[in-house]
This record gives sequence, structure tokens and C-alpha cells, in this order.
Amino acid sequence: MILVTGATGTIGSEVVRRLAARGEKVRAMTRDPAKAQVPEGVEVVRGDFLDVESVEAALAGATAVFLVAVLGPADGGRDARMVTAARAAGVARIVKLSSVGTGDPAYGPFGTWHLPGEKALRAGGSEWTILRPSSFASNTLGWAEAVRTGRPVPNMTGDGRQGVVDPRDVSETAVAALTDSRHSGRTYTLTGPEAITVADQAAAVAAVVGHPVGTSDLSPDQIRAQLAASGMDEAAVESVLGGLLFAREGGNSLVTDDVRKALGRPARAYREWVEDHRSVFAGV
Repeated sequence: MILVTGATGTIGSEVVRRLAARGEKVRAMTRDPAKAQVPEGVEVVRGDFLDVESVEAALAGATAVFLVAVLGPADGGRDARMVTAARAAGVARIVKLSSVGTGDPAYGPFGTWHLPGEKALRAGGSEWTILRPSSFASNTLGWAEAVRTGRPVPNMTGDGRQGVVDPRDVSETAVAALTDSRHSGRTYTLTGPEAITVADQAAAVAAVVGHPVGTSDLSPDQIRAQLAASGMDEAAVESVLGGLLFAREGGNSLVTDDVRKALGRPARAYREWVEDHRSVFAGV
């Protein structure tokens, strides 16, 4: 039994789908099971990291766990407690979704969010794998309406280049780590094949939809306002803003070969991801 937390999110839902397609026994944990859409045969359970009993029930009988727990700077303790609870439940293998830059002081507060969970994993007691993805290609799905209506898309990172990663590569690596002990004890920093700017991404979208896509640079105050409007608390807003400004200065330009190391093939390019999501941007 493989328990997938965050089972309705970008990565978790794809992990559930891929595991089910392999014929694995999968339990999907979500705070609202009624809204979960999962493949046939997948067990859906309610689980909330703030509700210990629900977590213990979700862990019962699980042999492996995909851990998606950190939503903000205050959540690292919940992440670490989930690791402890999983080990107490006899879980043999834990794969944690972390983030690029974790543990690097240059990333500021954002680089500390996942540290408690990572440290808890490395303390021993089960097999573990840590995934540290860079910026997701899917973050640009928020551009869809602007692209369809001919408006410029927001640029929060200026001319800073990032190793934008296809979320499918992250999910596929998670499945590999959950089902194969060869990945145990590894930390994979997952990026795309090249470091690209927002302007590069806009150009890729333009090439796919067949019309120009402009960009509009946002000031730190504008970014701060957008993040606050999304529901983040002040601490999370400032942490994320710091990370974005670090990326703007070129600090998140890291590109690795870890997708190839984990999966035996190159990482997907951003253009490929856009082509596969053309209907979203073109509105057809």
C-alpha cells in the first residue's frame, strides 16, 4: 500500500495516476475526499496534518508514503511530525517533495521551509528519497487567459533564468523512488534541460499558439500584493518574494542532470510541456 498525501495537487494527483496505472495499491489522502477525482481502484481517505487521528488512520497498513506537506514557513514542523508518524506506523519507505534551494542560505527564508522534514528523514529509521524541483512549468498555466485575450503575461523574475521543470518529470521520479529501492538515500534536484527566462517561456507559448505573447515586469510591491491576494500570510509572502527576487538576480539558474540519473532519459523541455498544453493557452 502506497499512501500519497497532497493527492489532489499538481504532483500528488499525477503520482496517484501513475501508480494506479502500474497496478500498485494506492491510498490517496486529501482534506476533502468528496472532491477527489482518482482512477478506479484507488482508495480515498480524509487526512489533515493538523488532525493526528486522521493521519494515523491514513498511515495504517502503508508500506510507502509520498509526502507533500509544506505549504508555508510555519508548516515544517508538521512535515517532520508526519515522518515520525509514518515510521511509528511501520512505513518502510518515504519520498518527500521538497524544493530547490533547501538548506542554501542564499535563498533566504524560503530555503528553510523544508529543512525540518528533510532533517527528520535523514535521521534514519526508513528508506528515504528527497525531491527538490525547480520552478514548475505548470506555474504558467495562470497565463492562459492573458494569452487568449492578447494581454501581456506577468513577469516576476525579470531577466533571471531558472531551470524550469516539467511537473510530469517530478511525478515520474517520485513513482520511481516509491517503487524502487535503488533511489533510497538520494536527493534529486530536478530541473529542466536549460535555464530560461520568463521572456523565453513567453516566446515558447507564442510559437505554439501562433501569435505574440508579451510580458509585463512586476515591481516587488506588485508581486507582494498578488501573493497576499492569493491567501498567503505575511511571513509566506515575504519568503516567496525573497525567493523570486533571488531568482530575478540569477540565483536560481541551476540546471542538473538528475532527471536523467533518476529516469534514464533527458528532462522534458518547457516547449514540450507547452505543446502538450496547447489547448489551455489557445482555448480550443
